[in-house]
Amino acid sequence: MLKFIYLLFSLLNLFNGAWMLLFPQSWYNDLPADVPHTGPFNAHFVRDLGVAFLVAGVSFAWSARNIDRSYPVHIGLTIFFTGHALIHLLDIATGHLPTTHWLIDIPGVFLPALLMTVLALPRVRRALS
Repeated sequence: MLKFIYLLFSLLNLFNGAWMLLFPQSWYNDLPADVPHTGPFNAHFVRDLGVAFLVAGVSFAWSARNIDRSYPVHIGLTIFFTGHALIHLLDIATGHLPTTHWLIDIPGVFLPALLMTVLALPRVRRALS
């Protein structure tokens, strides 16, 4: 099951990263997450983040092939996704993002961070490996 989760996350992150790199304006306008609420469009910044998501996608793929050695990589990915979620939480709590983002951000921001955190627990990893 852990391998399947890693493969799914790999595909999602590779797709997102490629979209960000190749079509940054489309990603900014068309991602169903109201990205324009976060500030004005900056193609360079979107592409920079696209590279981070590509690295995450490759890291998930590597982890799927190397489950027995994936824990340190998993922790790095957990820090990335949890940090991303905390930034969104802070922005919503301080009014920098509309309160609608509590729901909008569940599938692409909060749920991945929560899942990665739970999967970092040794008991859960053992059960799913």
